[in-house]
Amino acid sequence: MVVAAVGVALIVANTEGNPGGTAPDAAGPQVVRADSQRLSTGDTDATFVEFLDFECEACRAAHPMVEQLRSAYGDDMTFVVRNFPLHNNSEAAAQAAEAAAAQGRFEEMYDLLFETQPQWGESDQSQEDVFFGLAEDLGLDMEQFRGVYDDPATLEKIRRDKADGQALGVTGTPTFFLDGEKVEVESFEELQAMIEQAIGG
Repeated sequence: MVVAAVGVALIVANTEGNPGGTAPDAAGPQVVRADSQRLSTGDTDATFVEFLDFECEACRAAHPMVEQLRSAYGDDMTFVVRNFPLHNNSEAAAQAAEAAAAQGRFEEMYDLLFETQPQWGESDQSQEDVFFGLAEDLGLDMEQFRGVYDDPATLEKIRRDKADGQALGVTGTPTFFLDGEKVEVESFEELQAMIEQAIGG
């Protein structure tokens, strides 16, 4: 299977854990948790995880590459998104994504946040109105959206994502894990070969 390369630096590093990336100790850091957002659920045990920040320009640049990989391998491999907010409005953006997920619309909000990032990113002012506008554009139930967005459990989940990432050695975004391993690769083709091997292709 051939996938076009996108010029984005790719990061991966060995981490201890079982092959699926979920630590046996539920209290410890995990690459994937039961409530992690999944963009696809593959037919194999192979898992590709991205720790991302919706306000990160490098994450936006990597987004087309991730989508190409998902288009090519989404039927075989589970693609997971974890939050690792680092910028002024990235935590609120993650709240918006989680609130959309509660209505089954995570993927649409995920795409919209990257698509509109040049309009709201790198601002010192709150961009909450922008995120609520995106929810309206998606036709979401705004009362439910507000309820999940403001729920302390939503913020707790986002911060747990980040804490997991920090414990696993994530220091910046985007950072990718393949079957519980975070590795440095020199090229897109090398990552593609690793994925092919992981799914038994």
